[in-house]
Amino acid sequence: MSAHSPDNFDEMIDAEGGVRAAYKGYRDWYDEQDPQGLKRKHQEAEAFFRKTGITFNVYGQEDAEERLIPFDPVPRIVTAQEWRRLSRGIEQRVRALNAFLHDLYHRQEIIKAGRVPEWLLRGNPAYLPHMSGFTPPGNVYTHITGIDLVRTGPNDFHVLEDNARTPSGVSYMLENRETMMAMFPELFTRVKVAPVSNYPRRLARSLAACAPPACEGRPVVAVLTPGIYNSAYYEHAFLADQMGAELVEASDLRVMGGRVQMRTTRGFTPVDVLYRRVDDDFLDPLTFRADSMLGVPGIMDVYRAGGITIANAPGTGIADDKALYSFMPEIVEFYTGEKPLLPNVETYRCMEEDALKYVLDNIADLVVKEVHGSGGYGMLIGPTSSRREIASFTEKLKANPHNYIAQPTLSLSTVPILTKKGLAPRHVDLRPFVLMSPNGIEITPGGLTRVALKRGSLVVNSSQGGGTKDSWVLEE
Repeated sequence: MSAHSPDNFDEMIDAEGGVRAAYKGYRDWYDEQDPQGLKRKHQEAEAFFRKTGITFNVYGQEDAEERLIPFDPVPRIVTAQEWRRLSRGIEQRVRALNAFLHDLYHRQEIIKAGRVPEWLLRGNPAYLPHMSGFTPPGNVYTHITGIDLVRTGPNDFHVLEDNARTPSGVSYMLENRETMMAMFPELFTRVKVAPVSNYPRRLARSLAACAPPACEGRPVVAVLTPGIYNSAYYEHAFLADQMGAELVEASDLRVMGGRVQMRTTRGFTPVDVLYRRVDDDFLDPLTFRADSMLGVPGIMDVYRAGGITIANAPGTGIADDKALYSFMPEIVEFYTGEKPLLPNVETYRCMEEDALKYVLDNIADLVVKEVHGSGGYGMLIGPTSSRREIASFTEKLKANPHNYIAQPTLSLSTVPILTKKGLAPRHVDLRPFVLMSPNGIEITPGGLTRVALKRGSLVVNSSQGGGTKDSWVLEE
């Protein structure tokens, strides 16, 4: 076991070298295991992932290819008490985000009250004027949300970013658990872990509860994928299969008789709820990009007329905006009347003169991100960047400050991974998945833990060399 680092909160080992309560049952089991047997199991898991086709595509590189997401067989463990506290904060935030989106596309009270500036909307490509004055079925915008969390201390969780457009990764959460249960069934009899396998069933039920006014009888749910070349296609197919829903592409759908209808072996059938994994721009070539081959011509007219539910609602992407993220404390307070239970990471908006000056003066110590960036791309981690990279980013910042925010480099917590020499600490984040319907909010216990497999690295994204591990919430 690597030595405990005083700079980072170690989720398994305390400052005196003892094992924390969350990991006690696991560590007792681990100490009884044969190290060679664990390594063999790890190799079996990788073979299973390869055979199942659990891959992702890497874009923007000359060697763009399908890769296996590395899986680490040591779980990330949270106690029931910690999870209860986290859940309250997650639910508060998702409620506030949904209320904010409704307000944004209606009366814009938060802007009139001066709590969020109007310039955040002006020219923001994620803001869709087509949604103005329209309320989605059940008043739900954020049907599925992923809230990225980082931990810096025993009780210190921060929200790193919100994923309200089309959060991905839930298939890895489910496959990681299934793999762990297949590899170590005896471990699950000794340590009681909250289940996650019912997520697809809960997702199907949650989506069906958001059926549109035109729905008659049992809602028909379909998953809209851009197709097999999309980096998350595996997940689209997996979720459709697990939910018992149809997996469709644009060519399978057409607007007929005021409904979006799906081609089947018995002719066309109306779709009530479309879980789309296609970005807004490509959703309807008659409304957005005319060159889109991934969307359905006329779907927005059907949507606004109450003929279909689109999940997540078009226009939710503005909630992923990293400049908007910096106003989340005000947003939470405005719509809930409460202080945020989960704090943001301190954020500098580079379009503000004082903030820009501070960021340029301290860029070597900060993390700088594109406002619309994702997947670990378009960002600078000052402490681990070369002088040339810092100089290049400095020029980008000066040329287009509106495009960037900056944050301090956090001391992310570490959890153990399995290495050739045994357990060693690595940095992690956590993406819990949240379902919202008119019946309420459901949070899956745990979520997707992403881990930076390189020693000292803070970048957990799979596209940047990170891996995943099973996330356990202990039962009472």
